[in-house]
Amino acid sequence: MVGSRTVEATVGVRGGLLSADEQSTLADRIRHGEPSAEEELVRLFRDRIAFLARMRTHDASLAQDLTQDVLVAVVVALRDGHLREPDRLAAFVYGTARNVINSHFRARSRLPKEDPLDDRDHPTCLPDPLEDEDRIALIRRALTSLDTTDRQILLLTLVDGLKPGDIAGRLGLTPEVVRAHKSRALKKIADRVKKLSRR
Repeated sequence: MVGSRTVEATVGVRGGLLSADEQSTLADRIRHGEPSAEEELVRLFRDRIAFLARMRTHDASLAQDLTQDVLVAVVVALRDGHLREPDRLAAFVYGTARNVINSHFRARSRLPKEDPLDDRDHPTCLPDPLEDEDRIALIRRALTSLDTTDRQILLLTLVDGLKPGDIAGRLGLTPEVVRAHKSRALKKIADRVKKLSRR
């Protein structure tokens, strides 16, 4: 397996993508809610993140799903002003990519014992006959059907391990609203996974 540091150097984290000033400017534009800046970030980093994910997972479809997760997490963090060194935006993006990919592997290793989407209110979220990798693929496909807020809440819950109160502070919602969104999103995913598994 190619080391993540080597891959990052290959895809441009150590320069050549944006200057420090350009990275700082782009991060600031996203923090101020400029949609074109978010589109620019996606355009600049999407293929590079996908390459990194592909090298780590050896699965093109999964790499694309992980890339989407990374980009959502990065944009949410930038909107909320969580990047302390805007001139190191590229390093932040690749650090987030490493975290999301590593979280994927950790979650997969825990699946037989502890399912991260398991919820007492939704015991049928993941059909038993599916293999672990099939389950992950189905869940990721189902995530794409959620609206932005629901997806952000699930990512912050499952990837970052945040509690409803912390998520509420980040997204400008109340903890009760966050819990309602989470419950609704889990139900949507359960329904979506059932439909996809039948196919």
